[in-house]
Order: sequence, then structure tokens, then C-alpha cells
Amino acid sequence: MSDTNSKNYFRFHLPYQHLSSAFGDDWFAKKAELFARFFGTPIFLIIQTSIVIFWMAINFIGLVHFDEYPFILLNLAFSLQAAYAAPLILLAQTRQSDRDKAHAEADARHREDLARASDERQALAAHQTQLILEMLQQNTDMTETIKRMSERLEVLTKEVHSKVMAH
Repeated sequence: MSDTNSKNYFRFHLPYQHLSSAFGDDWFAKKAELFARFFGTPIFLIIQTSIVIFWMAINFIGLVHFDEYPFILLNLAFSLQAAYAAPLILLAQTRQSDRDKAHAEADARHREDLARASDERQALAAHQTQLILEMLQQNTDMTETIKRMSERLEVLTKEVHSKVMAH
């Protein structure tokens, strides 16, 4: 593995950078996704609840009379919000689905690369083990040869000593 690839943790994601969402990657799509993500936050729910309570309170108390009970304008506002929220949430889900798919494919490629590297290491370890066994066998053969030569040298040395003593 090259040094640049070992430090580039997102190298498996690079082939998927060209992918764009079905709704595009322009400013509108990105802002719409951010807005759709905001719908599910506690801040949004608190702000919306506060506005509804304020809306109803000022109309009940009688400070203004732009939307008296049964709050037709408030219902219209909720309908408008729902009409825009549903497509925005679907847009965010589609874009997230595209990202999840690209990440899953990149992760699968990464796992395959890790498996291939592991297989290569196992094959190398098996080859090195085989070499070590061959070297051990050669060492054993050399040790036996040296032993035989030593025994032969000992026999020859005794013969030379016995002949020198005999003369």
C-alpha cells in the first residue's frame, strides 16, 4: 500500500464524488435539506408552539382580530407548512439515501481491500514459514554432515596417533 493511500482515509469515497442527488446539489437543494432537517429539532417545535400560543392568545384576548376562533388563517398556515414540509423532508431523505448508498459502496470496497491485503499477508506468512522449514532442514542436514565428518576426523586422528606411536 502506498504512503499516500495509507493517509487518505477517504480514498474509497473519491469515486463517488461525481454522484449528485436526484434533486441536484445546487444551493436550493442544500438549503432545502437544511430546512427539512430543522423540522425535526426541539428548537423548531418550541418556536412553532410559541408562535401558535401567541397567535391564539392575541386573538382570544382581543388585541387583534385578524384570525378569530376557529382560527381559519392558522389552519391555512399549518396546511401551507405541511404542503412544503413533506416534499422538503422527502428531498432530505432522498439526498441522505444517496449519501448512504455511496458510503456503503465505499465501505464495501474498503472491506474488500482489507480482505485482499489480509490474504496477501497470509500468503506471505505461509511462504516465509515454508522457507524457514527448508532452512531448518538444510541446517539439520549440515549438522549431520558435520557430525559425520567430525566422527571421521576423530577416527583418522586416532589412526594417525596410533601409527605415530607405533613408529
